[in-house]
Amino acid sequence: MASGNSERLASAVKIVVAGGFGVGKTTMVGSVSEVPPLRTEELITEASAGVDDLSGVEAKHTTTVALDFGRITINPELILYLFGTPGQNRFWFMWDELARGALGAVVLADTRRLDSCFPAVDFFERRGLPFVVAVNCFDDAYHYTDDEVRGALDLDPHVPLLLCDARDRESTKTVLVTLMGHVMAQARMAGAH
Repeated sequence: MASGNSERLASAVKIVVAGGFGVGKTTMVGSVSEVPPLRTEELITEASAGVDDLSGVEAKHTTTVALDFGRITINPELILYLFGTPGQNRFWFMWDELARGALGAVVLADTRRLDSCFPAVDFFERRGLPFVVAVNCFDDAYHYTDDEVRGALDLDPHVPLLLCDARDRESTKTVLVTLMGHVMAQARMAGAH
């Protein structure tokens, strides 16, 4: 027998945050998570010398070795579970597992090392997973136009590209809301075919 209670359960959605080493994935997940984020960061040691490219991020002392995890309630009907990927190519084997069951992804980019996000763009394009590209605006980075970044990444015109500050909760929320709008638009287009 159905009750008169019309409350709906919130939908839980898995989102992947990916990009190159040191682009701000851990920072992005932490800036927006309403629960203390799970981080698997370890100190960068001498063992990574010659293995990990620290160009442009020489001051970085830790690295994600498995994943970052956070959660944000977008509205009473939508909860996002955020899974941040490790950035170094030696940990890319984990991306398949982290992306399994995801509804969409954020590719975080750093214009100082734009080529570091190519693997993430390729990864999601090959899987047909809707994604947005969020350019993390570092203080010391040159600011390129959207068209310049879109051209350098060879992005399809339908892939949203936006500027963000991964440290800022509101900026990160804007990225996630943009992603969810893109995911819904892609689902509508797929349903129309």
